[in-house]
Amino acid sequence: METIPLHASERVDDLLTQQLKIIQSEEVFSFSLDAVLLARFCQLPPRGRIADLCTGNGVIPLLLTTRTKAHITCVEIQERLADMAHRNVRLNGLEERITVVHGDLRDAVRDLGNGVFDVVTINPPYLPVPSGEQNENLHVAAARHEVFCTLDDVVRVSSRLVRSGGRVAMVHRPSRLVEIFAAMREHRLEPKRIRFVHPRADSEANMVLIEALRDGKPEVRLLPPLIVYKNGTEYSDELIEIYYGKREALIDEEMARRD
Repeated sequence: METIPLHASERVDDLLTQQLKIIQSEEVFSFSLDAVLLARFCQLPPRGRIADLCTGNGVIPLLLTTRTKAHITCVEIQERLADMAHRNVRLNGLEERITVVHGDLRDAVRDLGNGVFDVVTINPPYLPVPSGEQNENLHVAAARHEVFCTLDDVVRVSSRLVRSGGRVAMVHRPSRLVEIFAAMREHRLEPKRIRFVHPRADSEANMVLIEALRDGKPEVRLLPPLIVYKNGTEYSDELIEIYYGKREALIDEEMARRD
């Protein structure tokens, strides 16, 4: 494995049990559960082309390489994060599998092409930019809030990047589900598979995984809920299997065969 230089505050962690390594920094970016679940939820072709938008330090593309031989192009607007993603690709010897683009996702169609990808994955910022004084550093603010792109930007660009019949997979907040559906319909994406993620069995969902089909027919399937914790603080059996790599995909197999 190539020796990669680390910047101040950076560390190298094991990426679950996939024999992958990842450079992270608490002051810039550390991956979280939503990225892992999205990487397991989306349905992938065995080969082809995948785009990952708002890639951060590249965690989703790294995980996707364990499920497909497709080439993955990832886009990140923040230079420091794009550099971290590039070094993560080198660290894992995946230069022939993953290409990191430092750029604005709103320019992605111009830069990467229209309708050229089989799948687009996106873990976007969840919240509109709040009014008033901002105390967060830019990296944290951009990860949480729509500083560099809006929800409509994300959906519009994803729809144009993916081919007709291709898939767009997103993780987001349930509170914005109506907005997400409206934007998808406006931009020719038909929601096909939805799975809500609940912290505990008696808690409201705090994440939603959505997969849409470009130019698909109206028919949406609601998969069983995913419960993160059992007995208060222990990960559920399914979450452990997904999070630590015992299962490669977070999909309902019967529903996937029918899609």
